[in-house]
Amino acid sequence: MKCAKSATSVAAGLSLLLFGTFSAPAQSADAPARSMLQVFAAASLSDAFTEIGHVFEQQHRGIIVRSNFAGSQQLATQIEQGAVADVFASADERWMNYAKDRGLLAGEPVLFVRNRLVVIVPKTNPARIRRLQDLARGGTKLVIGADAVPVGHYSRTVLRNLAHDAAFPGDFTVLTLRNVVSEEENVKSVVGKVQLGEADAGIVYRSDVTPAVARFVRVFEIPESANVIAAYPIALVRDAKQPEMAQAFVDLVLSPEGQQILERRGLIPVTTTQP
Repeated sequence: MKCAKSATSVAAGLSLLLFGTFSAPAQSADAPARSMLQVFAAASLSDAFTEIGHVFEQQHRGIIVRSNFAGSQQLATQIEQGAVADVFASADERWMNYAKDRGLLAGEPVLFVRNRLVVIVPKTNPARIRRLQDLARGGTKLVIGADAVPVGHYSRTVLRNLAHDAAFPGDFTVLTLRNVVSEEENVKSVVGKVQLGEADAGIVYRSDVTPAVARFVRVFEIPESANVIAAYPIALVRDAKQPEMAQAFVDLVLSPEGQQILERRGLIPVTTTQP
């Protein structure tokens, strides 16, 4: 009798095991499929592209937008080294051309937004900076992006342009660059150091002065004659895993809805006429 009961228990256990094994796929089949769209975008786009990503997910059920925000030079290098990406949005044409020249893109890049530079100082303004000329004053701690970083490259251009302005000394560029205490790998790091009071001033994009950041910094506008209008191109990556969804994402960025989001986040839509 005991053997019969044992055999019955084993048979019941095997039946449950087999039932569970074969019924699991049927349950999984009922769940909606989820696909990942990998978007590599410049750090200065983090707020705008996060919002655009949420809109895209609402419009395309089953798609998850995973964004990688970093310096454009870092993103281009990651893609070159084999990182999985569907879309690449750069803060300048230099790094987009870098990717294009190496055959990393599918199709031609498209300009989708612009940006301007500003100078920010901590709200407490410990260096007592009252005008842009004070950036050249000895002892001022300035933080900018590294030259390989779009915002760093633009910053150096602005400093050279200001040196040609009659209101600035001819050696303004040299004196100001001597005050650089840190060169960051993305613009968000520049913002962070100034916001935390680890620097007396920094050069960033206008779009980086979000309402949250504005509570802790003061902004100095750069004259239009010396400022740089940063151009942002976007493109599909050659080895995109989701090429159709990648194109749909680019279409959303270029659409009136996408352009409105970018403008609301402090960037300049491509439809805006520049001075």
